[in-house]
Amino acid sequence: MLNAIPTDWLFGLGGGLLIGLGGAVFLLGNGRVMGASGIIGGLVDGSGKSNLVERLAFLAGVFLVPVLLYPMFSEVNTHATTNIAVLIAAGLCVGVGTRLANGCTSGHGVCGISRLSLRGMVATVFYIMAGGLTVVLFRHILGVI
Repeated sequence: MLNAIPTDWLFGLGGGLLIGLGGAVFLLGNGRVMGASGIIGGLVDGSGKSNLVERLAFLAGVFLVPVLLYPMFSEVNTHATTNIAVLIAAGLCVGVGTRLANGCTSGHGVCGISRLSLRGMVATVFYIMAGGLTVVLFRHILGVI
């Protein structure tokens, strides 16, 4: 009997294509780079009042699409920890990091690199390195995740 071919990479490919498409539509639709941290940050600090509806629509899509797709893909294992304290701490660290870097993976990585932005490329190199070091520290050395 033949082993089944792993298809997890298809979910990554599909997700990446959808994020890229979303970034292109966002840029073509309003002339601004789609950076999730900037969209959320503008809601938190009040600087995004001029396009509040657009920001809320973006966030609604980010939260509602997974809920709508869950019945079809509920078997996908994310390999995320079940430790709620670690998830909260990780979320807070990501939030602080994106504000310090003036952007996130969607802004710097997807939209920045596709526009050949040196700032986006440099930021992407550093957050990929930081993510790798974090996994080594918290998974392999401390055994927390």
